[in-house]
Amino acid sequence: HGDASVYDALGRLAQDFSMRYPLVDGHGNFGSIDGDPPAAYRYTEARMAKISDEMLREIEKDTVDWDPNFDESRKEPRVLPSRFPNLLVNGSSGIAVGMASQFCGFNLKEVCDTTIAYLKDPDHDLMSTLKAPDLPTGGELLYDASELASIYRTGRGSFKVRAKWRYLKGENLIEIYEIPYTTTVEAIMDKVAELVKGGKVKEISDMRDETDLTGLKLAIDLKRGTDPDKLMAKLYRLTPLEDAFACNFNVLIGGSPKVLGVRQILEEWTAWRTESVKRRVYFVLGKKKDKLHLLLGLRKILLDIDKAIKIIRETEEDANVIPNLMEGFGIDKIQA
Repeated sequence: HGDASVYDALGRLAQDFSMRYPLVDGHGNFGSIDGDPPAAYRYTEARMAKISDEMLREIEKDTVDWDPNFDESRKEPRVLPSRFPNLLVNGSSGIAVGMASQFCGFNLKEVCDTTIAYLKDPDHDLMSTLKAPDLPTGGELLYDASELASIYRTGRGSFKVRAKWRYLKGENLIEIYEIPYTTTVEAIMDKVAELVKGGKVKEISDMRDETDLTGLKLAIDLKRGTDPDKLMAKLYRLTPLEDAFACNFNVLIGGSPKVLGVRQILEEWTAWRTESVKRRVYFVLGKKKDKLHLLLGLRKILLDIDKAIKIIRETEEDANVIPNLMEGFGIDKIQA
């Protein structure tokens, strides 16, 4: 795809409004919640975020399979040996023919607590530790226990999120400071402007985007005598200030797509992670065995160092030194 798609992906991984826990620590302009793209990459810098260490730790210890890259000049890992279920923590979305997927993110601590509880008891009640989705842009989740239980069980369904706001009495304005993950400031402002023009909302005198470095801020100036609670109830109904997040937990298992519930995702992840840990143990064990093998050879030689020196000195051809040591001490080629 060239390097443009790589930079788009890197840019998204650094956006705290796209990722619940950004995996890249970006320096410079990495775009905005309104869909503004990151600056050209000569103006930005990036390094791995601290949490990415947990995605890559022990990658050099044969924990995952490696495949050749596009021109077979090097190898690249099929997956990363993540020490936490990143799919549940950061969510994901993808579009492909018949394989669209949409994952919401969850709180890191809750996911880790749930995974530990699941490992101890596969019948653990997930909703007791994994309370609800946790989205990067915040907002208020309208809690429907039966709907969430259905999403956790089947991997499909939707939940509603609404914006958070406060009323500033002195200035007679409403300040919106968190919006649903599925919408943008631009979409909200366009919809409100349309409603005001169409005469459906008469309580608003002005609306502006006051977002700055302290965070998101949408200011709505009210006409005198307006009840802010009633106005917000109306705006929730008519604008994207209240929006639904549709879940479709479609994930590749062994190369084929399957829609899984949260418990099944944890089951797959823990089985895979167990395998990674086993592979790491065997890798470390192999290295230790190789080291031990060399030390055993060294011990034989050190116990009779004069004999070793004599063999080396008396061998005329350099090529014969190793075979002579092997014969003299009963050791193999690697030890010699």
